[in-house]
Amino acid sequence: MLKTAIIGVALSITLSTAVHATDGKKIVDQSCATCHAVGAANAPKIGDKAAWKARKAKGIEALLASVKNGLNAMPAGGMCNDCSDEDYKAAIEHMAK
Repeated sequence: MLKTAIIGVALSITLSTAVHATDGKKIVDQSCATCHAVGAANAPKIGDKAAWKARKAKGIEALLASVKNGLNAMPAGGMCNDCSDEDYKAAIEHMAK
């Protein structure tokens, strides 16, 4: 019984880690791609290394603040009002790859 419970917990942790690894892409696809896929309103495009280089140099905390507070045409929270800081960071890191 205890062995089964331990295996169940280990499997749950493994699955939640695997899901979390894809959260950045999922969040981008659901909430960020509308603007960042095409560069609407000068949003840096997903995967555009040159556009993201200067932004990344500011550090993840500065980028997080930009998302949470809004920047230029991007509203506060972007298009993901229920995202956590970790969700936003995962989305930023996915777009900046």
